[in-house]
Amino acid sequence: MTQRSSVNKTELIEHISQHADISKAAATRALEATIDAVRATLRKGDTVSIVGFGTFAVSKRAARTGRNPRTGSAIKIKPARVPKFRPGKALKDALN
Repeated sequence: MTQRSSVNKTELIEHISQHADISKAAATRALEATIDAVRATLRKGDTVSIVGFGTFAVSKRAARTGRNPRTGSAIKIKPARVPKFRPGKALKDALN
């Protein structure tokens, strides 16, 4: 078995299709629906908790001053809402 650094969306759909015994089209729809549900929930500022996997949440990043790497001059960076993921205990245990 070769060591992989990442799995892309197509490979994930293939895995879902094989292990759930459904077509690739159905696996694609299921994955898209899951991603859309997480995105919509986070957009509202709520969290998504999947027991045994983890929690998706929105974090607020304050405005700050940064540096332009080319010129070294100070630039203002606007505040932003960013997605965060906290792995659950079962996921952590599965990795160690």
